[in-house]
Amino acid sequence: MKAPTLLLLLGTLPLAAQQRPAINGISHIAIYAHDMAAAQRYYEHDMGLKKASDPENSAGTRYYVNATQFVEVLPLPAQAGISRLDHLAYKTVDAAGLRSYLAAKRVEVPATVQTLNDGSKTFSVKDPEGNTVEFVQPGKADLSGAQPIGTRIIHVGMVVHDRAKEDTFYREILNFRPYWYGGGTDGRTSWVSQQTPEANEWVEYMLPREGQELTQKQAGVMNHYSIGVVNMEQAVSTLAAQDRLSTEHSPMQIGRDGKWQFNSYDDEGTRTELMEFTPVMTPCCSPITAPHPKP
Repeated sequence: MKAPTLLLLLGTLPLAAQQRPAINGISHIAIYAHDMAAAQRYYEHDMGLKKASDPENSAGTRYYVNATQFVEVLPLPAQAGISRLDHLAYKTVDAAGLRSYLAAKRVEVPATVQTLNDGSKTFSVKDPEGNTVEFVQPGKADLSGAQPIGTRIIHVGMVVHDRAKEDTFYREILNFRPYWYGGGTDGRTSWVSQQTPEANEWVEYMLPREGQELTQKQAGVMNHYSIGVVNMEQAVSTLAAQDRLSTEHSPMQIGRDGKWQFNSYDDEGTRTELMEFTPVMTPCCSPITAPHPKP
């Protein structure tokens, strides 16, 4: 008689008590471009990503880093502002279950999960600052012929104005965990890295100064994505030798987090940051508090 009683009790648990399905890393960044041909040259030729059709938006194009991570490029809408970011997306093992979990946490969710023609399942919500956040249960992708400069997106970044407000969603509801924080100068925090709960990839809060009005260039620096590389010198040398540095870029350097990095920009100013997986120097500002991603 105990088993039916247990099932009855489980059936009466409040929705808020249900378990969150795993969020196992970054799916993609979706950005805008006014010149889709220039975007193709940059993401396919320069970054070596695999071009494919976009099952979510027929006007867009996907550029795959690996079978489950990609850059989605969409046509620039009329009356677009300075930002070229459409949304950031994270992977989950159960899109329908995560939608139900978020609904139980009083996050506004769509009525259903969408199934795309690549077999992926997806839905989107808004974070506390109004940014679109998509969750993707991955489908399948053909990566034949790709020569990506790195094979893993290790982080994405977005403009955040209120760290505490965003933490109510990313930390308290989604259970992202602290990784590192710092700034360009001592005494001011400009970057806050929060790792996804079941993987060592992270979202980076990019914090402008209070009241700062961003230019398109500054927004492109902040709204960015990062590909992990094992050896920065080798990666940059490969890009140079193969004539894959056709757009604005900066010399490789050691960042304030102690890691080698290299910044390159598409024609709209969106930044691709190559980054080594582990520091070569002690990071400034705060300790690393979670494991590093691996190649």
